[in-house]
Amino acid sequence: MSDDWLKQRAKAMRREPSLNERRLWKLLRDRRLEDLKFRRQFELGRYIVDFICLRHRIIVEADGPHHDPAADAVRDAWLVSQNFRVLRFPNSKIEAGGHEVVVAILAAVKEGIIRG
Repeated sequence: MSDDWLKQRAKAMRREPSLNERRLWKLLRDRRLEDLKFRRQFELGRYIVDFICLRHRIIVEADGPHHDPAADAVRDAWLVSQNFRVLRFPNSKIEAGGHEVVVAILAAVKEGIIRG
């Protein structure tokens, strides 16, 4: 996978997000969540992550129906080896309004601050 291909793929994914990625972005964009800066469809190594807060090293993933648990496990292991925490949320949690998602993200931030 070339860097150019990954960059173009991330750009295309930003232009055409899934419904649940749009819902999550509505909660996370413009520092709406506790002034946390999130980026979307961010290239990291050979992967593209849905949302990332670099300051707190948190990755938020919207898991739709086409996620492969085995591939996700390999990907997550690499991301964790890079000192990121990966939070995965099924569509049902996002569709329910995102309250549980917000609570989990804020808890991960708080945990990181306490540990860090």
